[in-house]
Amino acid sequence: MTQGTVYGVGLGPGSQDLMSVRADRLIRGATHVAYFRKKGRCGHARTIVEGMIPAGAIELPMEYPVTTEIPFDDPRYNELLAAFYERSVAQLIEMAEAGCDVVVLCEGDPFFYGSFMHLYTRLLNRVPVSVVPGITGMSAAWTATGQPITWGDDILTVLMATLPEDALAERIAHTDALVVMKIGRNLAKLRRALVHAGREGEAWLIEYAAMSQQRVLPLADVGESVPYFSIVLIHGHGRRP
Repeated sequence: MTQGTVYGVGLGPGSQDLMSVRADRLIRGATHVAYFRKKGRCGHARTIVEGMIPAGAIELPMEYPVTTEIPFDDPRYNELLAAFYERSVAQLIEMAEAGCDVVVLCEGDPFFYGSFMHLYTRLLNRVPVSVVPGITGMSAAWTATGQPITWGDDILTVLMATLPEDALAERIAHTDALVVMKIGRNLAKLRRALVHAGREGEAWLIEYAAMSQQRVLPLADVGESVPYFSIVLIHGHGRRP
């Protein structure tokens, strides 16, 4: 029997009309669809494709055993997630070895800070795997500001707000353009790092980029908390004709 293929399909930032033609075709023709979600939730990736999955398609929700309940530097965090990815891979391999193609829904781009990467490295050389790139959330975010993110020789740095405060401040101080992700409960720390780098007045917050509830505002005007789908940007101002 010919093995099926596991497709890691990038959905883009959250709007169906920002998906690639290939992603649209694979989802609408899928017989087996897998996606990540937090326990008790529908899952953002599954919500994005509502109305696209064919009737009768088999769905495989992959529920994270932990998200923010345990610090990511706690040894139990990696142990729990590693076991979760192994179980998920076993299910995907079982489907592929039965001759079924499986579409794994991936927010943004599958190879950009996404959970699919942890499946991909475990699936390689075991079953066929194909990756469909998607528009990243940060691309949608800087587009939402109506300003180019980089010019000429500008250096763009992408940071996770989960980094230590001093590391954030150092990186922020030595880049031209900036993207910060995974803000959440790290907002206060990020603000202090921006102040330390002398760049707090340049920062913008984009909430729900490319989604119906999108909001763009200077970071200085933001309250004490932000939604999960938030990105902070600083625009570059480099060389131009």
